[in-house]
Amino acid sequence: MFSLNKCLVRACHNLSLTSIDDNGMITEDKCYCLDHSPNPGKLQQDIYLYIMNNDKIVGLNASGMTFMGIDLSGKKFYGCNFMHCTFTNCHSKGLRSRMSMFDFAVFTDCNLIESNIMFSSFAGCTFSRTLFTSSDMVQNNFNGINSIQTSFDDADLYNSRFIRAKLVNTSFRNCNLKKAFFCEIKQENTSFKMSNTREAVFSEVGSEIEMDTGHINDTSVRGEIL
Repeated sequence: MFSLNKCLVRACHNLSLTSIDDNGMITEDKCYCLDHSPNPGKLQQDIYLYIMNNDKIVGLNASGMTFMGIDLSGKKFYGCNFMHCTFTNCHSKGLRSRMSMFDFAVFTDCNLIESNIMFSSFAGCTFSRTLFTSSDMVQNNFNGINSIQTSFDDADLYNSRFIRAKLVNTSFRNCNLKKAFFCEIKQENTSFKMSNTREAVFSEVGSEIEMDTGHINDTSVRGEIL
């Protein structure tokens, strides 16, 4: 898991970014958060190079960084912190993640098709024109996300959580939704066609999909199962 070292600025409560030594290796040294680093450009560049030079990344803290046009295809992240990061135009086919934190990150025009992401958190994220098509996304936290023109088609979302998510022009076609929770969601033009919605939970805990009418059996959830 990533280090819980605090920023070297005493009054700051943020965690420090990962420190990379001259040999390109992660150290346990205390460092600054991105806001207080005296040389944020170098700090970020060191982390970029570490990611590019390693296929398996363990315990990296890159919180608050911006990743633009980066290719993370085939990279493996274990116990990493990408909270509050911004990902733009990132093509990352076959990315693998375990127990990593992406809370409140922003993904725009990103491609994560055929990824394998488990036990990770995307709470409060914003997804815009992002593809998770054909991915295994088991037991992940998507609570409170804002999803716009995003596709989870053909994904395995077993036991994942979308509580209080806002889903606009978002597709869950042909997905495994067994034990997935979509409680108190807001949706507009959202498709669950060919997905096993009867095995998911919509609205309040214990509610079911009313498949005979094609509508979710709760007035707080708008839209149809297309």
